Order: sequence, then C-alpha cells, then structure tokens
Amino acid sequence: MADVSAPFRIKGATGDWEVVIGLEVHAQVTSNAKLFSGAATAFGAEPNTQVSLIDAAMPGMLPVPNRECIRQAVRTGMAIDAQINRWSRFDRKNYFYADLPQGYQISQLYHPLVGEGAIEIEVEDATKTIGVERIHVEQDAGKLMHDQHPTRSYVDLNRSGVALMEIVSKPDMRSPAEAGAYLTKLRAILRYVGSCDGNMDQGSMRADVNVSVRKPGDAFGTRTETKNVNSIRFVMQAIEHEANRQVEVLEAGGAIRQETRLFNPDTGTTRSMRSKEDAHDYRYFPDPDLLPLELDEAFLEECRASLPELPGAKRARYETLGITPYNANVLTAEVESARWFDALLDAGAKPVAAANWVTSELFGALNRLGRHIGDSPVTPGQAAELLALVADGTLSGSLAKQVFEAMLETGDAPGKIVEERGLKQTSDTGAIEAVIAEVLAKNPNQLEQYRGGKEALFGFFVGQTMKAMAGKANPAVVNEVLKKALAG
Repeated sequence: MADVSAPFRIKGATGDWEVVIGLEVHAQVTSNAKLFSGAATAFGAEPNTQVSLIDAAMPGMLPVPNRECIRQAVRTGMAIDAQINRWSRFDRKNYFYADLPQGYQISQLYHPLVGEGAIEIEVEDATKTIGVERIHVEQDAGKLMHDQHPTRSYVDLNRSGVALMEIVSKPDMRSPAEAGAYLTKLRAILRYVGSCDGNMDQGSMRADVNVSVRKPGDAFGTRTETKNVNSIRFVMQAIEHEANRQVEVLEAGGAIRQETRLFNPDTGTTRSMRSKEDAHDYRYFPDPDLLPLELDEAFLEECRASLPELPGAKRARYETLGITPYNANVLTAEVESARWFDALLDAGAKPVAAANWVTSELFGALNRLGRHIGDSPVTPGQAAELLALVADGTLSGSLAKQVFEAMLETGDAPGKIVEERGLKQTSDTGAIEAVIAEVLAKNPNQLEQYRGGKEALFGFFVGQTMKAMAGKANPAVVNEVLKKALAG
C-alpha cells in the first residue's frame, strides 16, 4: 500500500490550486457530570433541567474539575500516541454571548492537557499520517433557541459546562476525502476508547473546518473557519464548496478575508458569519479559580492500563487469523461490530467462516431490517451455533439461510429450529441413491444427452435431486453418488 495519497487539485483559469485543510473537532467527553459541576449531561432533557448554580454562573460558585473528564481526555491522547502533559492549566477565554452566563469560557490555550500526536488514515489505497497539534479540555456553552417565539430567543443552559475535548489537527489534509477519512478514523478511536460517543447528529461531535487555497509550492493562504459542521459528509461538502469559492475570488482579483463562516446543509454552501477573531481578541488569562492540573505516574498508568485494543491493532490481529484485509476493515470500522465479532469468536466460531458470514449474511439482514448490530435479534452465541451446524454437515448452505431467516423472525436458537422444522441435512447414501434413480428415470432425454457428451447437464441433475429432497441432501454426497449413477 502506498504511503502518500494522490494529490487533489482544483482546476482554475490560472492553473491548478491546492487546498489546505485543518480540523478542530469538539468531542463531548463521556461523563455523567459536567466538567466543573455535578449537573447531569444526558441528551434530550427538557430545557434548563440540568443546570447547577455553577453552570448558571451564580455569584460565589467555584468550579472543581471532574476527574473522569480529565481521565477520558488523557486516555484519548494516549490512543493517538500523543504527548501527555503532566502539568497543564485552565485559562479564561473572554467574550460575551447570551448562552455564556459567565461572560467567559474556561478552556486551555497556553498549556493544554495533551500535546502533539498523530492519526494514520487511508485514502484510495494510500496511507497518510495527519498530525494532531493538541487536545485541550474546555466547557461547552449553552444553546440559543430561536424557533419558540417570533421575536424572542430563549436560552437553554443544559449544555453549559459540559466537558469538551477540542482536538486540533495540523493543516496536513489536502482533499475532502482526506478530511473525511481523518474524521472517520478519529470518531472510531473515540468510540473504541469510550471517551466520546461520536454521535454527530446529537452534537456530541462536531467540527470547525479551516480551509485555505494556494498554488502548489506557495506559502499558506488566508484561511476561513466554517463552524460547527455536524456530519462527515457535510464537512467534505463544506471543504469542496469553500475551496472552490476561494479560488473564484482569487482568480477574479479579490482577496480572501479571514472570517468565520456557517455551512448550509440544504444548499451545500457556506456563508459569512463574522470576521475571524485572533487569540488576543479573547483576552486569555489563567483562571484564578482553578489550580493547575498535575498528573502523577499512578494516574497515567491507570489511564494506560484501561485502554482497549484499538482499531488498527484489532484489524491486524484479524488478518493474522486469515481474515481478508477487506473483511477485517469492515469488522473494525465500528466498535459495536468488532465487539460482536469478538464475542462470536469467543463462542467458538472459526474466524474466516465467521467473518464471511457476518459481513455478508448478518450485515445484509440487519440492513434490510433497518437495525444496528448492537440491536441484532441474533446473538453471537446463536450465530456460533449456526456456523457449527454448517461446519459439521448438519446444515447445507441453503438450509443455513432458511434457519437464519427463522432465527431473525423468532429469536430461537438454530438447533431448536432445525429440530422443530425438520431441516437437518441428510447424508444417507441409500436415500440419496433412491432419489437419484427416480430423477434419472424421469429425465431419459437429458440422461441420453449427458452420456452423449453434454456434461453441462450434470448441474441439472444435481438441481433436480436437491429439489426432490427439499434441499436437505448433503451436496457433496449428492455429487459423489450422482457421478457414479451417471457413469453406469
């Protein structure tokens, strides 16, 4: 596999342009409480029902860091081989907005919890390493609701104070496809680690998309930042639109303004929101209410020991079991699929047969039913039993499909279905010989043609035999007995 993806170029009137992309991903930390208060973080609660006095910025309330939020951020850093800073500090980012009751956001500008790391992506059978500049921990703001009243906006502070990891990439991506691959890989890592659920449709993972264009080999151009894009597909659309827009502006003799933009998913376009602020506009300074974070070795070792097998390592392990790279990639793409498959192997299923069955039969059935593997009506133990019945000759491939359909409908174990419905495959040569004799007697013309050299009719006789035995005959035995009968 190549180690550099093919270059992505925008064709302009003045020649090729290169797009430069960096992503700032805001990932909600998996925690039952907020970053500095004990208020709940459950999604979908009634407005303003998960707000503590700290979240509402009542006078005299002092923040206390949530240990679990810090732990999850450290584990995330370890999962991307990033530098973990034993000493870090919280800063105040000062700005006024109605959903920010304190008048500032507690974040980490100067001394983040996690330093540089890297994520390896694959695009078009090529690999590329995307640098991660930092991961810092910060609190989320509240939410303004504009559709409740024709002339007023309402404030919901349920999200105020929710812990976020801001994962800042380096400007290493050069195409929408690379950005999509990076987000997909990052989301998978977060879900494997358990530090974020990655539900972009619920806002627990969203991306600020930084885009600039330049002539290949030139210095970086002026960038724009498209805020709060909440799907991987939308991120790719935003990049493509914004890059083409910037090329049009530059080729018309204009200049790109450093600004914040918004993405419209209905039109696939971006629009200007406000001029882009610099760090000095926020008047950052160390938060006087919070002591620096100092991590000891015991805490770091606890974080390190809690990490699961990550997607890359799991995929490599599957391949050593004989599973194809394609199937290994499919099985490890989502943590729920990998866990289900591991449970199937633990139940005794043979790796290659199990991988082929899961990626074809099970995934196909779940897609047809509109269900996710975490909601599968068939358990890993039941699937292992079904595969064992095929392996020991109790079921043929076609009978196994019938049993599987019955399992989806009833939830019953395959052994029970086989017994109740009489679906067991037969290898009784005497019974098979008798049926083959009847098939040959009923088809004398085809028999004469076969013996006259038309060997393609062998499949016809196999089909007639299997049909006469309702698909319950062992195909291998049918082939063996039929060859002898036709030769006679």
